[in-house]
Amino acid sequence: MTRACWMAPKTWLTAMALGWLAPVGVVAAPQPANLDEAKVPTYELPDPLVDSAGRRVADAAGWRARRAELLELATREMYGRSPLGRPEGMHFVVTAEDPRALGGRATRREVTVQFGRAADAPRMRLLVYLPNHVAGPRPAFVGLNFTGNHATTDDPAVAVAEDTVYPETARARPRGKTLELKARGSESERWQVARVIDRGYATATAWYYDLCPDRVEGMEQNVATLAAAGSTEGRAPDAWGAVAVWAWGLSRALDYLETEPRVDARRVLVHGHSRLGKAAVWAAATDERFAGLIANNSGCGGAALSKRFLGETVGLINHRFPHWFSRSFRRYDDREADLPFDQHQVLALVAPRPLYVASAAEDLWADPKGEYLALAAAGPVYALLGQPSLGAAPMPPVGQPIATTAMGYHVRTGRHDITAYDWDRFLDFADGALAR
Repeated sequence: MTRACWMAPKTWLTAMALGWLAPVGVVAAPQPANLDEAKVPTYELPDPLVDSAGRRVADAAGWRARRAELLELATREMYGRSPLGRPEGMHFVVTAEDPRALGGRATRREVTVQFGRAADAPRMRLLVYLPNHVAGPRPAFVGLNFTGNHATTDDPAVAVAEDTVYPETARARPRGKTLELKARGSESERWQVARVIDRGYATATAWYYDLCPDRVEGMEQNVATLAAAGSTEGRAPDAWGAVAVWAWGLSRALDYLETEPRVDARRVLVHGHSRLGKAAVWAAATDERFAGLIANNSGCGGAALSKRFLGETVGLINHRFPHWFSRSFRRYDDREADLPFDQHQVLALVAPRPLYVASAAEDLWADPKGEYLALAAAGPVYALLGQPSLGAAPMPPVGQPIATTAMGYHVRTGRHDITAYDWDRFLDFADGALAR
């Protein structure tokens, strides 16, 4: 059967020139996106509590074995194998500190995480805010940002990302204008730093380009130089992709937070939006030191079920962003029914730690219903481990969050974004989840 063309020829060639698609010659276009709930195919979700031999998991010990099985499956078939742990010689250098930031409400610290002893080793710049009005080690949020640490806050003292190191960064600035003029504070609404600080939480972030620039050739730059895993098209089928590199970086941020006496490293929630929500999902799945996960509008490869074939699909995501996942994941392009797992099982890897998924009503590309159904389908694992799941509750209406101390969900009005409304829900959930 001839598949419908997803892009017009001119757009397709432009996408290849911009690095959205792998330059591998003429390839079949993926099927066009389905945004109609009535056209969702019949699908069957594999049970997270039935192992590969068909045995049902009956207790926590059995879940540990099943968890290892699912982790290996998702690693091999989707996210790819991370060739690195904590690099030898990794160290932290505090480059700036202000104990009276945000009008005295917080201590701001900028830290370079150097991934080796050499001065020219790859590094990640971490921005940390610590609340001043509460004593003792504080719980924290950590996540990656899209356009540099200076974009997450209006604080004028935060160092601007070094655009000379990453020329022509994707969407960071229009040609001919400086990164600082374009991006200073441009994502502050998405981060709500003062709101988080006032609620008694620390917050930390790093620019995802520090780890792996979000382009096809990025798989051979920055952190990838430590591993020599190969180019986007030259990797082994199960070698890591950019999402796994970004997840690895979140773990290295946690390494630093473990050294910070004003942070309770046992209560650090990893969070992310969109593609960085996908990275947060994988970070929480692979690193059990994270206290829990918040995934916002993370869609395909994040919290949404792939088998529903609604919004962004496996075929579409692999064609647009061939560097994000392992090459082995491409065998499921337009063949989601053949996937031996789905994202509810990846979310289940977070259990019994707190897990919150957030959607936006107009963000059909991320499939809000698929995100909720994946969360609900992870619930039996939480129940097995003695944590309150969402049970058989239907997807809640827009603007009516549901939550236990272990699982939560909301769908708000609006589009693909993070808003103050979302952060209020995340903070409310964290208050209950991290107090248990």
